Amino acid sequence: MIITIASFKGGVGKSTTALHLAVYLQSKADTLLVDGDLNRSALDWASRGALPVKVVDEKQGVKFARQFEHIVIDTPARPDPEDLKTIAEGCDLLVLPTSPDALAIRATLQMVDALHSLQSNYKILLTVIPPKPNRSGSEARLAIQKAGLPIFQGGIRRLAVFQKAALEGISVGQVNDPYSKAAWQCYQQVGREILP
Repeated sequence: MIITIASFKGGVGKSTTALHLAVYLQSKADTLLVDGDLNRSALDWASRGALPVKVVDEKQGVKFARQFEHIVIDTPARPDPEDLKTIAEGCDLLVLPTSPDALAIRATLQMVDALHSLQSNYKILLTVIPPKPNRSGSEARLAIQKAGLPIFQGGIRRLAVFQKAALEGISVGQVNDPYSKAAWQCYQQVGREILP
């Protein structure tokens, strides 16, 4: 299975999502994480610690792809129309992470509009969801559902433990923190929606 993570807006947890979905899929079968983002966030994350998944850049991805059952691809932010076409047609599932703020939702809807002319299997993932009593997460979910767009049932909470994981070079489930388990459960729930 090839899963690609793409977004028209930065700061929505695209690389974090790519990394943690790869870690989830690794628990099912050998998984390769291809870091195609110009910032090389996943490679930087991996260089700091010990991730349970192999991380390579897009050039190395070609070499290693045949050795893995699943491939997760982190893409550059804001792909142009031609790149978006290649991204959409080259994967089994396109995951569109978005935070629940108005600018991110607007960028996601622009990406969805661009995808309508393509043959693409995509699903929106709400990320960086603020804690209650803030209702922006539930309001964003409702708006996306009312628009008839595919959205994951699970969502990713805004938790500081994700930054700890990046600094330590490990997945959020490996961090020694009281919120580690809750953060990892967010991605496990989404992972089970992709591959039970």
